[in-house]
Amino acid sequence: MKKVMFVSSVGGHLTELLRLEALFNEYDYLLVTEYNDTTANMKDKYNMEYLKYGSRFYIFKYVFVVIYNIIKCFKILFKFKPETIVSTGAHTGGIMCYIGKWFFKTKVIYIESLAKVKSLSITGNNVYKIADKFYVQWEDLTKIYDKAEYIGRLM
Repeated sequence: MKKVMFVSSVGGHLTELLRLEALFNEYDYLLVTEYNDTTANMKDKYNMEYLKYGSRFYIFKYVFVVIYNIIKCFKILFKFKPETIVSTGAHTGGIMCYIGKWFFKTKVIYIESLAKVKSLSITGNNVYKIADKFYVQWEDLTKIYDKAEYIGRLM
């Protein structure tokens, strides 16, 4: 069975990613997100791994969280060995996409946030460069970004 990793930050990105839950049963999957009060009990329902949560608005702490998460991403990728990474962002998803693509030759599928109507998010803009498939939820974005494919709205 094909191994697929689904990765996102907490909040709206995770909510969008969980809209793909029906796909989880079609693959040997791993769901990766940040640990917080909201996600603490999700391990009871899903095959999961957690990364640390860190807000980029607290820059000093965020630097250490990112370093920790990079190391943890390598560990997760070595252990799970996915063929494909599917991400809805944000930074947590972007980090995993880059490490997977560069070091593990993993296929990357990125789904841009529903909130991005006229331009890409910071993570979307970065992952756009390496994504094998790049999906948007607003059709007008396909006129600006030639690699983007419209898939409709997840929400």
